[in-house]
Amino acid sequence: MARGEGSRADPQGLWASFTLPGTGWLIALFLIPFYAIAAIAFGGVDPIFGSALPRWNPLTWNFTAFNDVFSEVVNGSLRNVFVRTFSYVGISLVLCFAIGYPVAYYLARYAGRTKGILLACVVLPFWMSYLMRMLAWVNLLNPEGGWAADALNALHAPRLFEALGLGNGGEVWFGQPITVIMGLVYGYIPFFILPLYAALDRIDGRYLEAARDLGASAKATFLNVTLPLSVPGILAASVITALPMFGDYYTNTILSGSPGTEMIGNQIELYITRSRQPQNGAVLVLILSALLLVLMSYYLVITTRAQRSAE
Repeated sequence: MARGEGSRADPQGLWASFTLPGTGWLIALFLIPFYAIAAIAFGGVDPIFGSALPRWNPLTWNFTAFNDVFSEVVNGSLRNVFVRTFSYVGISLVLCFAIGYPVAYYLARYAGRTKGILLACVVLPFWMSYLMRMLAWVNLLNPEGGWAADALNALHAPRLFEALGLGNGGEVWFGQPITVIMGLVYGYIPFFILPLYAALDRIDGRYLEAARDLGASAKATFLNVTLPLSVPGILAASVITALPMFGDYYTNTILSGSPGTEMIGNQIELYITRSRQPQNGAVLVLILSALLLVLMSYYLVITTRAQRSAE
């Protein structure tokens, strides 16, 4: 496309009209279900069957359940669940960065003709069900014949994890925080690598050449040019990776199943499917959504500032 084409005004809103189907689709599949969750959170419960009785009229909403759950999140038992979830997600993001950034950087800068094959390898896990991949981890970490567990035990990894507060130092991997964290990293790291690779691949190579021409070493060029320019990509990858992690419940269920490693998603699933308090699960969804909205707002502010400074 020529430079002049992209700067022309939209003729009578033609191109903007192409976004209407997608916008309507998102509204229908996000706002309406979200309102249904709010109707359940501020609704009632059938006294006989224990099922939710949503109240669709906001004027009749009952905030008793919300106040009870919110007090538990602030000062009660659910506070530990929220702290644990944010800790697991934070540690998982750090590990995704430590593992994923070198991979994305190599793909963008040095992969050459093998780039397509390596990208296919990154995408390959998506060809298999997430549930099946987690079940494979169960077999790998099984103390009765799992080679992965034997290898980690041989490296004295349990003692290291115990020192970091992520395990009890034993050779049983199930029910340990580190097992849940490893599962989260393994399951979601492709979501981190792909957008980060796209951001690194878009960095203009002339910036790197200019830095080297001015006498900067390879290390200085990376720290002062490549890394700062890749910050928007790091933030985008972190958001795309962290959001599904916060709502994840099946990783902990399959790899741990211990109450000591429960995340917010496990509590939501418990209240909605296995208790007579579906309201509490809906309230937790609203509280978690509010917290994630704060993180998303921060991401949008940072990216907007970065775009304005680039202009």
